Amino acid sequence: MKKVLLLALFLAPLMAFSQGFQVNLEGQKQIGMGHTGVGTLQDGASVFFNPGAVAMLPENYLQGGISPLFFKSDFNPSGTSVQNRTANKVATPFEFYGVWGPKSSFWKFGLGVYTPFGGLTDWGNTWQGKYVLESLNLKAVYFQPTLSFKLTDFLSIGGGFVYNHGSVDLTRAIPVANSSGDPGQAELKGSGKGYGWNAGLYFKTQSGVTIGITHRSKVNTTIAGGNAIFTVPTSLQSSFPQPNSFTSTIPLPATNSIGFGFYPSRKWILALDVNLVQWDVYKTLSFDYKNNTAALQDTHSARNYQQAVSVRGGAQYKATTNLALRFGGGYASTAVADGYVTPEAPDANRVYGTLGLGYTFAKHLDIDISFEYEHLMQRTQTNIESQLSGTFKTNVYIPGVSLAYHW
Repeated sequence: MKKVLLLALFLAPLMAFSQGFQVNLEGQKQIGMGHTGVGTLQDGASVFFNPGAVAMLPENYLQGGISPLFFKSDFNPSGTSVQNRTANKVATPFEFYGVWGPKSSFWKFGLGVYTPFGGLTDWGNTWQGKYVLESLNLKAVYFQPTLSFKLTDFLSIGGGFVYNHGSVDLTRAIPVANSSGDPGQAELKGSGKGYGWNAGLYFKTQSGVTIGITHRSKVNTTIAGGNAIFTVPTSLQSSFPQPNSFTSTIPLPATNSIGFGFYPSRKWILALDVNLVQWDVYKTLSFDYKNNTAALQDTHSARNYQQAVSVRGGAQYKATTNLALRFGGGYASTAVADGYVTPEAPDANRVYGTLGLGYTFAKHLDIDISFEYEHLMQRTQTNIESQLSGTFKTNVYIPGVSLAYHW
């Protein structure tokens, strides 16, 4: 029983790191247009959306933005009318881009710093699933230098190197009581790093349609020396050795994308993106503990994730020379198979809608705002390892704002 408990304690944080918080909040113009950007050229966020398009930018860019994320999830335990809800906390994904190149040159250099994974979840310490999760604070920051080259007036290519720094802080109750009857607690903290790359191609057709194709590689993220802090009765401390640490490597998936831009008039831009996320690389989660006991052995747990697909569409209408109105939406399938859904990231197939507005000041300064609503389909599950059984209902609300200076 202790071995099963400790296995569950250590599975949670890195599982959450790699699955349900692929936030995709890397550009406010693109968010407003339904997260499209692979086949269109808007601003410095092309460093992320399509590095191949960066050389086609007519100006240099310095821009940054933030997208506060409000994650609202309810859990109804099977056979009850109880409703457990996450606390009102706000995660803060951000993006920063710089793009520079000599005027009329065939090349541009770009740098992106952004948070493709992140979240903040707090179920409290009294709900039915407290032995699975109390709270989770998750952050992943990607640093991406990029070079892009215009080969002809209608074709450009580019690529970038990715360095990932991630951190996680998770707490959960332990089903062992002290003299006052209070359960124990485990806090799992760690940070990790990984490396990857991305590449893209951007093409202008004779009909005016633009096409983008990109690949973002798998990023193996290693958490080494993560801390496991246990608060337990003195009589049980030998089963929960302190200090203790763990090492694990998680494959964050590769993504292949194709996007199209359509321009029916000077005022309209229409966009369509399709993404294939190769979550099927995530088959097993393994842990190597520095200090083992009879109850705490190195573990290997099946995950059996599957590939996920998203379809995104959006539009921009240029209402005036300086004012742009945007809207979009899409559908994304879940990578998490039945039996592996957890309160860290109660993932499910989802639909979403977005709105956006952009205004240009003095021809050099843009302010862009966006709003996104995501609805995850209701999902009733019994987790294979924790046996937590019930129905998750989740909605996400994400306002965003950015400033961009271009010259």
